[in-house]
Amino acid sequence: MYETNTFKQKIKLFLTILLPIVITQIGMYAMNFFDTVMSGKAGPEQLAGVAIGSSIWVPVFTGLNGILMAISPIVAQLKGGKQEKEIAPAVKQGVYLSIALAIVVAVVGFFLLNPVLSLMNIEPEVSHVAKYYLITLGIGIIPLFMFNLLRSFIDALGLTRISMLIILLTLPTNIFFNYVFIFGKWGFPSLGGIGAGLASALTYWVAFIIVAAVIQKVHPLKSYDIFKKWMTPSLKEWWAQLQIGLPIGFAIFFETSIFAAVTFFMTAFDTSTIAAHQAAINFASFLYMLPLSIAFTLTIAVGYEAGGKRYTDARTYSYIGISLAVLLSILAGVILYTFDDSVAKLYSSDPHVIALTKNFIFYAIFFQLSDAVGAPIQGVLRGYKDVNITLIMAFISYWVIGLPSGYLLANYTSFGPYGYWMSLIIGLTVGAVFLLIRMLSLQKKMINRKARV
Repeated sequence: MYETNTFKQKIKLFLTILLPIVITQIGMYAMNFFDTVMSGKAGPEQLAGVAIGSSIWVPVFTGLNGILMAISPIVAQLKGGKQEKEIAPAVKQGVYLSIALAIVVAVVGFFLLNPVLSLMNIEPEVSHVAKYYLITLGIGIIPLFMFNLLRSFIDALGLTRISMLIILLTLPTNIFFNYVFIFGKWGFPSLGGIGAGLASALTYWVAFIIVAAVIQKVHPLKSYDIFKKWMTPSLKEWWAQLQIGLPIGFAIFFETSIFAAVTFFMTAFDTSTIAAHQAAINFASFLYMLPLSIAFTLTIAVGYEAGGKRYTDARTYSYIGISLAVLLSILAGVILYTFDDSVAKLYSSDPHVIALTKNFIFYAIFFQLSDAVGAPIQGVLRGYKDVNITLIMAFISYWVIGLPSGYLLANYTSFGPYGYWMSLIIGLTVGAVFLLIRMLSLQKKMINRKARV
């Protein structure tokens, strides 16, 4: 990151940071995409099992990873405020915190996995695949959390191209492991959906090894000595990061868990409906990487400018990001509407599943429009370290307004399973509107305060 003086310079810098993040996010999500697609080719039960497993894992992972994302605005503001010497200690404590969180997840998962699956009304084979998909995935939890912490540190410095190159190196590894373990190639057993979990875990190890080597060897990252001069873990520093990270993590958890809850309620329908729902949500989530990438870029840009108390510049970046997200969302909606049949056939060859998937895709067009506003605004607010309001609104819009309305629409109207997708549209829209109001109010307040000073 560096200071800019004109609108044109800001757009150029924004796109320079954004494009590698987009490729990185698409690459990371492509791992889940290939897990789902390749598992689907192994049979509907395998696809449904991975769908259930993912619906449990994704909100847990994204919520906890959101806690680790606190390092991004912390580093960005330190960089913008020219406090370079404070960056390395913050990152080192973040690494300790990531390991601690990974251990907590593993222990809690050991005790809760069976009870959670037993609550679901699913076929025994689907439950078996979901359980062991998650168990094998757990092999890679610690390196995954450490990788994401270190990746946030790299991105916060504006070096997003490095993260992109690392993901581009690991994605073929994930595809290779999927091919070997899902379908049982070269003497390995055919594990179906369970093999997808093992493939992802091994890929996480590869990604962590690469990012650690890059930080050790590549300038300017090696100047921070992240893996040298280790200090004692500090609960005080952990708490400082958690004060920012916990609201981010829980806000993300409330948002992603609404999708998990919808999948849970979908178990009341047949396996084909579950598979179609998962296929549609998988592709729509793939498109969500665009506004999510813009959100990450905004956290870096806004955090950098806010750290240097350049609040007018921070506001300009926020407008650039939100406008771009809306334009891309409209384009994504056109793609979904035009190529719904082709998208559906990526996930299944079953005509019934394809027809159901196309119906779900229609609803996805509308909720991803709301995401295009809500996600970037969350990125802006994280850049200001204004994270508590996002947590509150995520809970209210998704769980107080969204999910109950979905239950009513699904069970007391003709919408059926599509009623739950209506709830996603309602929840995301309500959240986006209130966060927009908060962002505009905060920006006005900060600019006026700076003017008075």
